[in-house]
Amino acid sequence: MNNSTINRTDLTRPIEVFSTFLKLGITSFGGPVAHLGYFRKELVEKRKWVTEIQFSQLLVISQFLPGPASSQLGFSLGLIRAGWLGALAAFIAFTLPSALLLIGFASALPLLSGSIGLAALHGLKIVALAVVADVVFGMSKKLCSDIKRMTIALVAATVLLLFGNALVQLLVVAAGAVAGLLFCKGESTEVELQLHIGYGNRVGAVLLLLFIILLVGLPLLSTQGSGLISLAESFYRAGALVFGGGHVVLPLLEESMVSTGRVSSKTFLAGYGASQAIPAGPMFAFSAYLGTVIPTGQHAWLGATTALLFIFLPGFLLVAGVLPFWQTVTKNVSANNAIAGVNAAVVGLLAAALYDPIFTTAIQSTTDMAIGIVAFGMLAVWRLSALVVVVWCASMSMLVALV
Repeated sequence: MNNSTINRTDLTRPIEVFSTFLKLGITSFGGPVAHLGYFRKELVEKRKWVTEIQFSQLLVISQFLPGPASSQLGFSLGLIRAGWLGALAAFIAFTLPSALLLIGFASALPLLSGSIGLAALHGLKIVALAVVADVVFGMSKKLCSDIKRMTIALVAATVLLLFGNALVQLLVVAAGAVAGLLFCKGESTEVELQLHIGYGNRVGAVLLLLFIILLVGLPLLSTQGSGLISLAESFYRAGALVFGGGHVVLPLLEESMVSTGRVSSKTFLAGYGASQAIPAGPMFAFSAYLGTVIPTGQHAWLGATTALLFIFLPGFLLVAGVLPFWQTVTKNVSANNAIAGVNAAVVGLLAAALYDPIFTTAIQSTTDMAIGIVAFGMLAVWRLSALVVVVWCASMSMLVALV
């Protein structure tokens, strides 16, 4: 490859990542699990940035680490596609639309309190059902193509439906690795598993060390006042200690914001309600709203930016730090077998999430089910844009509320 080709690629790929994730950031309604479906459809099926197996690996890494799994997955996909600029572009493009909406959304919250507004929000839940069903269907064909892996997926889904919580999710994925070692011999090749990230273990170790330094150092630098450092410390700690999805961050934020008197309970809950109507990353984007309303002695936008950056930063440092070490692991034959089992367990994890909480909250009547079936057909059969599915589900849900 000549130098002109390299330079052209360096300029175009981050722009490609930004435009792709901006589209995803505007249209990815339905919550973190649904985001995985939007990513897979756009980046695996349509654009082929990574293979199904590579996508599953990144998903596993994001699930195991604290932080917002879907945003970490998007960050990793941008990193693989276009290096550090790509990772930054993916984060900004995917998160900024929701953050901007949420900063100015609280004033529009009363508009969503009527029956039509609530019906539209309910329609977005049906979108999530269709998107995640498409993910489970598509990934199972590639990652559970024999009886052994189908069995791992079914057992994983059963256990999670019976005892599902963040800790059990981690245990199920670990058990999938053990099952892969025992039963999935030679299922994946090193070529299929290889993730090209452009840096080695030394950089990864520096990033992990930086994560620890900030986790320990920010509390030492912060004070009991309302400055930006104190704000950064609160949000960094929340982002560093969250396992099991964005909603787990809610009690951490409530403890550090409401219990300390930084914001009132009413203000906190108003922002939380508004966050349910935005597309990408609702719980972590909620930090932008809190950063806006918390007094820091600085401009509101500076507080919002600080809160938003520091709640995402620990998860990004961790996933970027772990990726090069994962590369070393995938060169081991036994590890490849374990990864095959983990991939199957992830399919089971998504299948369990498809039922609870997605199906249980989205389907409240046979009409909802009919809307969801058509939405699934739009994605899996007719291959229509996810935006079309959003419009279909929201409009039909509002129509039902009117009649």
